[in-house]
Amino acid sequence: MENVVNFQSLFGGVYKDKKVLLTGHTGFKGSWLALWLEQMGAKVYGYALANEDTNHLDLLPLNINQSFNDLRDLVALQNYFNEVQPDIVFHLAAQALVRQSYIDPIETFSTNVMGTLNVYEACRKTTSVKAIVNVTSDKCYENKEWNWGYRENEPMGGYDPYSSSKGCAELLTSSYRNSYFNVDDYGVKHQVLLASGRAGNVIGGGDWADDRLIPDIVRATSKHEAVKIRNPKATRPWQHVLEPLSGYLTLGWKLLEKDFCSAEGWNFGPDNNSNLPVVDIIELSKKYWNEITIEFSKDPNDHHEANLLMLDCSKANKLLKWRAVWGIDKTIDKTISWYKEYYLNNSVVTLADLSDYVKDAKAAKIQWAQ
Repeated sequence: MENVVNFQSLFGGVYKDKKVLLTGHTGFKGSWLALWLEQMGAKVYGYALANEDTNHLDLLPLNINQSFNDLRDLVALQNYFNEVQPDIVFHLAAQALVRQSYIDPIETFSTNVMGTLNVYEACRKTTSVKAIVNVTSDKCYENKEWNWGYRENEPMGGYDPYSSSKGCAELLTSSYRNSYFNVDDYGVKHQVLLASGRAGNVIGGGDWADDRLIPDIVRATSKHEAVKIRNPKATRPWQHVLEPLSGYLTLGWKLLEKDFCSAEGWNFGPDNNSNLPVVDIIELSKKYWNEITIEFSKDPNDHHEANLLMLDCSKANKLLKWRAVWGIDKTIDKTISWYKEYYLNNSVVTLADLSDYVKDAKAAKIQWAQ
């Protein structure tokens, strides 16, 4: 297998020299995506709130143009679009935490719904934009805690404010796709294709958000403390951050190549073997960092959290030729090992992980990697 990855040939080479605007580029997913895009030769532009905490983006060897502003300020957002004139927009900026959404529902809805609306308006008024990929969540679905995965045509819903805001963002996306970016009007009234990506629980190095399992584990372990676990039986589709990013990049590729059938909503999740309860993820993590210890701490005042949520990704598997690359064991290995390198050796292995992922995708003959 080749030791050097030819990043610029990935996704049909479509991203080389493209102007790509990322909202939320300082976030967990956004920082990994910014690195991947820059490695492929894209001209990357970032728009996000300034992040005062430990930030993955600041640890990466990136040279991108950034604007630190609030999505809810449409004038500032439109001015940045006018300045950049992007070819494609990946919209990842969001208030992304369930528990925080209970604390501040107004911020959650205004950011996740009105922020998304502002992005679409800025895109609509910027003639350079040809493609938009909106990133929402598997929690956008009306969760009935079924033992099977949700398909893209299932009803939107959301019990908690965060999940509901993502369901609203999907309804907004559908409205704009029908009203302003309708494929039947392409080339006559507009030149924009719009898709959305929905992913499950995403893990990997560089995430330090509160109230997320892996960040909670590694923060506690780095301080030689036990991690407090609220909901050990909660079952989720765990996947490495690079898996949905490869899906979003596949969507962007197809949209830029004017594949009208790709301008829809899409699920990106792992195989069924990766749908595991929290307690199993902890046991797997201990294999790679044996100092991890836990204690169960159920607060009777905790808000509702779903126990079971899975995605059906057969649409993306069949029509986009997309599929997950890493199984759950390698996903946990790569994730925990990233943090061990960071905390114990002051080393950041993000680019090495990205290179390994691309090599494994190529070996598995996945379409975007060929």
